[in-house]
Amino acid sequence: MKIVELGRTGEQISQLALGCMIMGTVTPEDEAVAILDRYVEAGGNVLDTADCYAWWEERGSYGGHSEELIGRWLARTGRREEVFLTTKGSAVPRDLDAVWPGGRPDWEIAYRTFVGAGATTLREAIDGSLRRLGTDHVDLYYVHVDDRTTPLEETLEALAGIVQAGKARYIGWSNVRTWRMERIRQLCAQHGWPAPVALQQQHSYLRRRAGHRHVSIVDDEQLDYLRAHDDLTLVAYSPILKGIYDDPEKRRGHGAMEPYLGPDADARLAAIVEVAAEVGVTPNTLVLAWLMHQNSPAIVPLIGPRTLQQFEAALPALDVKLTDEQFTRLDTAGA
Repeated sequence: MKIVELGRTGEQISQLALGCMIMGTVTPEDEAVAILDRYVEAGGNVLDTADCYAWWEERGSYGGHSEELIGRWLARTGRREEVFLTTKGSAVPRDLDAVWPGGRPDWEIAYRTFVGAGATTLREAIDGSLRRLGTDHVDLYYVHVDDRTTPLEETLEALAGIVQAGKARYIGWSNVRTWRMERIRQLCAQHGWPAPVALQQQHSYLRRRAGHRHVSIVDDEQLDYLRAHDDLTLVAYSPILKGIYDDPEKRRGHGAMEPYLGPDADARLAAIVEVAAEVGVTPNTLVLAWLMHQNSPAIVPLIGPRTLQQFEAALPALDVKLTDEQFTRLDTAGA
């Protein structure tokens, strides 16, 4: 497992991070524990969770399943000092009845009614997360969904207090526009508050289609911003887009493909399939390897396997070797 620096903090983290979103709900505890054990054995140390994971899998719940499971695993194994523990706040629904009008939650309502990143909300959220995780601090604390209704000064001052109190060592942001990130950084510099060291966004080999508006998917402007600010590490969630690279049938009509559909995606899919065959790995595996080969900006892919088998399928990406020609072919593919 390759080790990289988090921003310019000096912190050494594994380049492949483990997303724990569905642990304790979709992934039962015994299998989740097996994945956690195997990940650490393979040299990984970044565990990513959130206070809201996974409220949408259990009607009447506000989440916390993933944090509680990780807390039990940490207590049993004593591995707290071996992992770089990250969690998030701000994306818990205010009113569960409103977001569950039927058999499944209404995500449009949920996004409009998250608790947000007010000072009191964040202070209470971090305390709840620490209690569930069974630790006195996390290594990185994210604002999960950018909250434009709360003044940034209020959010940032609260986060500074959380860091000063020793409840989080660093802060990060997720699902945010580039202009907002620049404003956040300016305010941190102005007031002497700790600035974000990680930006967690959806990022993969495919590029979102022209004209598609999506706050959470990295675009060219955001990549350019990250190249110019290497103190901010890109943590790429959904790197293999629900596994669609391996299966043409799965891609047809899959929601993960919708933001990418078009000639550019067709050309890049053809390239990834071709090079994967040359290298002797699956397209999903090659996408992870391609992301880890990036250095401008450096990228930490965040995988979220549902099963131990899916986790094991990701590990060969750590050993993929690409020639300069193959790397160029992948980089330049597109319409």
